[in-house]
Amino acid sequence: MSERPLDYRSAGVDIEAADDAKHRIKRLVESTFTAGARGKFGGFGGLFRMPDDVAHPLLVSSADGVGTKIKVAIEADRHDTVGHDLVNHCVNDILVQGARPLFFLDYVAFGALVPSVVEAVVAGVASGCRENGCALMGGETAEMPGLYTPPDYDLAGFIVGYVDEHTVLGAERVREGDVLLGLPSSGLHTNGYSLARRIVADRMRLGAHDPFPGESATVADVLLRVHRSYLAALVPVLGRVRAMAHITGGGLPGNLNRALPDSLDAVVDARTWPVPNVFAQLQHAGEVATDEMFRAFNMGVGMVVIVAPEQADAVLQGAAEAGVHGWELGRVVRGTGRVHIEHAEGA
Repeated sequence: MSERPLDYRSAGVDIEAADDAKHRIKRLVESTFTAGARGKFGGFGGLFRMPDDVAHPLLVSSADGVGTKIKVAIEADRHDTVGHDLVNHCVNDILVQGARPLFFLDYVAFGALVPSVVEAVVAGVASGCRENGCALMGGETAEMPGLYTPPDYDLAGFIVGYVDEHTVLGAERVREGDVLLGLPSSGLHTNGYSLARRIVADRMRLGAHDPFPGESATVADVLLRVHRSYLAALVPVLGRVRAMAHITGGGLPGNLNRALPDSLDAVVDARTWPVPNVFAQLQHAGEVATDEMFRAFNMGVGMVVIVAPEQADAVLQGAAEAGVHGWELGRVVRGTGRVHIEHAEGA
């Protein structure tokens, strides 16, 4: 007796579920279209018209993911924030070079595709795109049984922006005596989650829906806070900025050094801001050394802006008008391209 015929569904791929997901996200994608967007949802490639008001345009691109923050979303069954995280992260990555976003592409891969989860993830991506004036021009939703174990999935994003060649920000503009300005993070953003999740589960022994110590919010509420975009806070003052560093994986030591020339160091005074509760609780429960905390997490600093001293007040004022209240956290001195963090006595 022969075995029954095989089809794609029996191999773990549900084409009907994929079609349902595409139908669900059509309106979300189209809600992000900006003046430069051409074509319509469902094409093989996205079309976008370059801005014509820039004399010497350079395209700036970046790709990233949100790491194991996705595991928190899965445990909490809350999927509408990680996509927003992804867009904001990528926007910040190109913003440090003075670039503004044009369009975004996403990639979501499942072990077993669930249309409602796809819809929630893409809703977050679309929300991030609308916040940043960035068109969601395309993407890919894949179902790969045997590679991912349900309910796990993965998420990645790809951004393209533009900047005038003569206004690119970076380390070559930085000078001795420049001021470091800190802009606050909204929480862990999208890095350090492998350590944070282990501390919460193994040391705090808390689940996603349990209250987080020192907060009037659950673990999921705290750990899923959306990665802040600094676009609105910084675009009006980009002409006053010399360089910036988006503080992601590697913390201040592993990101601020990327905005320094080989002949200068950054001295960060960690006494100039209160470390947010989430980091204090994680450090205490996990007995994590302070230096390790600053390598694993942003510690409350999401972006560092490097400016000439006479521009500091104007940049802080511009950010404050967008609801982001920064502060002076250090200086640029002679050195070898390193970051030095000065802690409080005994820290």
